[in-house]
Amino acid sequence: MDVKKIKKELIEQKKSKFKGNIYHYSQVNFAYNSNKIEGSKLTSDETEEIFETDSFIPKSDDAIKLDDLIEMKNHFRLFDYTLDMVDEKLSKDIMIKMNKILKRNTTDEANPRYNVGGFKVVPNKVGLINVINTSEPKNVEKDIDDLLSWYEKINCISIEDIIEFHVRFERIHPFGDGNGRVGRMIMFKECLKNSILPFIILDDDKPYYMRGLKEYDNDKMFLIDTIKNEQDRFEEVCKELLNFNI
Repeated sequence: MDVKKIKKELIEQKKSKFKGNIYHYSQVNFAYNSNKIEGSKLTSDETEEIFETDSFIPKSDDAIKLDDLIEMKNHFRLFDYTLDMVDEKLSKDIMIKMNKILKRNTTDEANPRYNVGGFKVVPNKVGLINVINTSEPKNVEKDIDDLLSWYEKINCISIEDIIEFHVRFERIHPFGDGNGRVGRMIMFKECLKNSILPFIILDDDKPYYMRGLKEYDNDKMFLIDTIKNEQDRFEEVCKELLNFNI
């Protein structure tokens, strides 16, 4: 699959606002699945309505948190930001900007414990069962520096390197909230930047993704195979939506 064509079409379609294309698909599915993994109650249909019309008709009587709506809109903006700076070198400033875009105007932004716009000031963990311990707040900046230093020394980035980066990033868990969504967006960016087929981790595959993160030291291939499966799914959509000549 020609990843340069995917990147080119994503960027051009973002500007054109044309619907029913790979940009439209990626925006809606990335926002829906990445937020759903973190507990959003919005459906895929509601997500698409929000993207297209800035409004939606609830499909059930379940209460929808205002933060779910705001973070869905913010995820659309985060995706656009990622396309705007897709070829820039990954940095702490980019990571912080990504988190700030995602959390803008949420209740977390007004809560100093979340320190939106900076790294975490309160300890956190990944998961409630089979917990993954993360960096202490005082160590986050150094740990991120070390992670970026390791990554920058790789001469030819592979999908395995991007996955390794993601695992290390999630173990640092540098932000008060939004780590998973920022981490998954970083993987999408780095895939496009390095001409590697990008992917969207589906909420249906959350158990495999979480197991892959937790068991990575014992079985790297479980997470790698999970993500390669997501690449295959994204490739099928790209083949369908990019199979045209104008």
